[in-house]
Amino acid sequence: MSATLLLEQCLNGMQLGIMLFLMSAGLTLVFGIMNLVNLAHGSFYMAGAYLCAFVYASSQSFLLGVIAGLGGALLIGLIAEFLIFRRIYKGDHLDHVLVTFGLTLIFNDLARLIWGPAALFARVPPFLAGQVNIFGLISYPAYRLAIIVVGLAVAALLYGLLRHTRLGMLIRASASNRTMASALGVNVVVLYALVFALGAGLAGLAGLMAGPIFTVIPGMGDNVLILAFVVIVVGGLGSVEGAFCAALVIGLIDTLGRSFMKPLFGLFLERAAADNSAPAIASMLIYILMAVILFFRPQGLFPPKSR
Repeated sequence: MSATLLLEQCLNGMQLGIMLFLMSAGLTLVFGIMNLVNLAHGSFYMAGAYLCAFVYASSQSFLLGVIAGLGGALLIGLIAEFLIFRRIYKGDHLDHVLVTFGLTLIFNDLARLIWGPAALFARVPPFLAGQVNIFGLISYPAYRLAIIVVGLAVAALLYGLLRHTRLGMLIRASASNRTMASALGVNVVVLYALVFALGAGLAGLAGLMAGPIFTVIPGMGDNVLILAFVVIVVGGLGSVEGAFCAALVIGLIDTLGRSFMKPLFGLFLERAAADNSAPAIASMLIYILMAVILFFRPQGLFPPKSR
């Protein structure tokens, strides 16, 4: 194992973790404030990827594609919250699961109806198509490095919003006690809509950035949603800071496990056995981590103080 390869895979793991954070931040915000289990959150991720790829291909402007992907996911989130989600906030979690699972199927079929079942090609913008030399050690794709920078900037802005603004204070107050916040004059209905739209926008941002790396197809958000749920369980339900730390840890474990598990197993197993067992165990690592965390610390690593 060379230091160059290790550094490259660590950056890849960090990039995956940043994208998982953008997905899980909105999911954990919605759960922490509305107590809503939203299985349709991956659909906003898919919408951001599709709208960005389609508008970029049509207009040849990556900026317009980003605006379409981010704004479209945010608008779809607002409409869905107004028409559907605000009607099930007071329901139990089974109601949430059934309704949002049905919405996921509807969004996936809408994507097939509009763009067809084939994958939609998403291009890396020309100004990010090159390589960046890091510390004179490796040449790393500029687009992946941009994802890391943008994700860290969004995380910092989100932390500042929640901890150092009036809106963040109202969000935290509503998460702690909705009834008291409403009695003190907070318009909880509008606040819920804003938080839900923010979560959908973050998912759309993750989707539009993932488009040039992964395949833009119907249902692309389903697998990422599973990883996002692992992130919020490990980090602590309702904790944005926990989601950030857990996303980075899970991204690194998943990437490093898939990269180095096979040569590690090859040190003490026959080649055929290592080739068969290593990929299966590498794909299980994050779920093993989640099981261990739940056993020793069921509330997650960084649970919010209100829970």
